[in-house]
Amino acid sequence: MADADTDRLAARRPLSPHLTIFKPILTMMMSIAHRITGAGLYVGMALLALFLLGAAVGGGAFSAVSWIASGFIGNLLVLMVVWAIFHHLLGGVRHALWDRGLYMDAKGRELLAQGTLVGGILLTLLVFIFKTLAS
Repeated sequence: MADADTDRLAARRPLSPHLTIFKPILTMMMSIAHRITGAGLYVGMALLALFLLGAAVGGGAFSAVSWIASGFIGNLLVLMVVWAIFHHLLGGVRHALWDRGLYMDAKGRELLAQGTLVGGILLTLLVFIFKTLAS
């Protein structure tokens, strides 16, 4: 008897929501991007360690690593890592504000999500503008 009741209750329970059920919204996409950039920063730090290791080993290793880093692929990787740093930083600020109960209304959540997206791009552009002006 208990098994029949349990089966009936289980059949009436809703399925757990997943990505195919939810309509994509900006706050959800920024949350996913925050997780992806967090994982990407591990790769970026490994590449930075490789670059520094090449500098520590000596001339031949450093020239090989420097050649890769100064090319198109290296510049693209640096651009991606710099953007990931800023995006992840601003996503952390967004979550810190939410932890304090701020901007929890629909308009506030959307504003912070837009700020995370635009701010990460603008800060990355500023870094590369300053880099270009300095060289």
